[in-house]
Amino acid sequence: MAYNEKLAERVRKLLAKHRSSDEIKMFGGLCFTLRGHMCCGIHEDDLMIRVGPEHHREALIEPHARPMDITGRPMKGFVFVGPGGYRTDKALAKWIERGVDFVSSLPPK
Repeated sequence: MAYNEKLAERVRKLLAKHRSSDEIKMFGGLCFTLRGHMCCGIHEDDLMIRVGPEHHREALIEPHARPMDITGRPMKGFVFVGPGGYRTDKALAKWIERGVDFVSSLPPK
């Protein structure tokens, strides 16, 4: 299993209101972009969220969050959220909103 398809459907629904969202297969999973910037993704059963370097530490304090590390080198500004952290629709929406907020602060590509 490369990524959780049920989680992908839930993320798609939350990002549907953003016309500039796209999907890319990446990191052995699925990545969602907004205006050309990586926003969030799914790797196996983990949700990946781009929170930005300035919010990285505070995101890691959240339950079920940990550094995003696929290659042995954690990516600053990105976190993995385990299934317990996105179980409810409200919790998932909160994490997706963090990613959307960060990439919305970046200039379009």
